[in-house]
Amino acid sequence: MDENKQVNNTSQQLGEPIEVQQAMNSDSPAEINSNEFGSEVTEPVSDPTNVVGETTLTPESEVAAVETNEVDTAAIAELTQQVESLRAQLDERNSLYMRIAADFENYRKRTQKEKEETEQQVKRNTINELLPVVDNFERARAHLKPQTDSEMTIHKSYQGVYKQLVDSLKRLGVSPMRPEGQEFDPNLHEAVLREPTDEHPEGTVLEELVRGYYLGDRVLRHAMVKVAAPKEDTPPTSDQELSQDNS
Repeated sequence: MDENKQVNNTSQQLGEPIEVQQAMNSDSPAEINSNEFGSEVTEPVSDPTNVVGETTLTPESEVAAVETNEVDTAAIAELTQQVESLRAQLDERNSLYMRIAADFENYRKRTQKEKEETEQQVKRNTINELLPVVDNFERARAHLKPQTDSEMTIHKSYQGVYKQLVDSLKRLGVSPMRPEGQEFDPNLHEAVLREPTDEHPEGTVLEELVRGYYLGDRVLRHAMVKVAAPKEDTPPTSDQELSQDNS
């Protein structure tokens, strides 16, 4: 203690700062730098290599950084190429899907049309097989004239069957033609007789011999008809010829 007091007194006489005194009195070591001009206390200088977070680039680290950049660039280029390849594959798949969808839609429409045509053809064939039965009913109604009550009962019975058959055909879309008085149409009519007359224009349908039918808006069976023909001039008789010669 006496030595410390003595040192303090000496320091005060020499005019040294209080910090130097405290540093000399403390137990922790401190570096005191002195020079020609006097004593000066400085703080310890830390080594630059020991500063936390500060890095020093060396040639090796620069080469490594360049190589890392090259690897990253190559990886990005490879990924970009993969993306482009996948995009091309996606476009190709989309185009293929659109073609398949269009082909399927065409196939669906075609099969639907074929199905409808097949159903229509089957219906036409079936109805054509039934039309002769309808013709026989109509002939019977036109020619048979019931005279007694029992005949009238039979007549009404088969006429009831005929009416039921006609109603069924109507529900299927069958409708009869009415060609009398119309102009002959080869798309609808079949001329089986020609009758010379001057009462109707040539080509007029005079009579329907066998009834024709429509199925919807298409011809199911052509009507067999008698068509008007121009009336020919009658040749002169022998008496007319003699009278002309005498004159």
